[in-house]
Amino acid sequence: MRQIILDTETTGLEVQEGHRVIEIGCVELVNRRLTENRFHYYLNPDRKIDEGAMEVHGIKNEFLLDKPHFTEIAQDLLEFLRGAELIIHNAPFDTGFLDAEFARVESAWSGISTHCRVLDTLQLARQMHPGQKNNLDALCKRYGVDNTQRTLHGALLDAEILADVYLAMTGGQAKLSLDSSVPQPGQTQTTPITPISSQRPSLRVIQPTAEELAAHAQRLQAIAKNAGGSSVWQQLSSTESEKLN
Repeated sequence: MRQIILDTETTGLEVQEGHRVIEIGCVELVNRRLTENRFHYYLNPDRKIDEGAMEVHGIKNEFLLDKPHFTEIAQDLLEFLRGAELIIHNAPFDTGFLDAEFARVESAWSGISTHCRVLDTLQLARQMHPGQKNNLDALCKRYGVDNTQRTLHGALLDAEILADVYLAMTGGQAKLSLDSSVPQPGQTQTTPITPISSQRPSLRVIQPTAEELAAHAQRLQAIAKNAGGSSVWQQLSSTESEKLN
């Protein structure tokens, strides 16, 4: 399973007003493990950056003058993203800007969603934590992800932070390793998995008493009454009985 954590910085907030992408940062996950694969560019937008946007990411107009234009990196970017699942915080914002950039390169552009699946971690966080703050800083605090380097927004840095947040949100295994190899910088050494011995005695099976079975059946009837139908457990018991008969 290949996933790309993606973030962008832009000249302003409204793509409809002609604002452009000025930084794109991507990191790669394969089977929920970070790889060394990165895609990162600063881009010359051929327009001025809004002061409000500059206060957020700190990127200056002068810094971008000698940087490539989006047209120069578009094909490489598409090849990097194609077929992967994109993990983006507030995905409509970034995909809207990317679609506008690709449409300037190819007038018949059909949209990034035709080349990749897209998962919006902001929407996921709102489902998991309704009524709470779910921006990236809040999620870092909630899941114990270190974001002390994030004094300003930056596409690559934010993508790296979001990778740890996403892994924590969806399984709590941001630094999972299943082998005993030497960890790479930024990785955490984990204890190798020890297989269970085939010589281990069988586990003891304790059968329920008649009283316990009766109490269990009574409890299932109460659940079914409240649900207005048979419970899942009753359906499973019925299925097992049919197999035995």
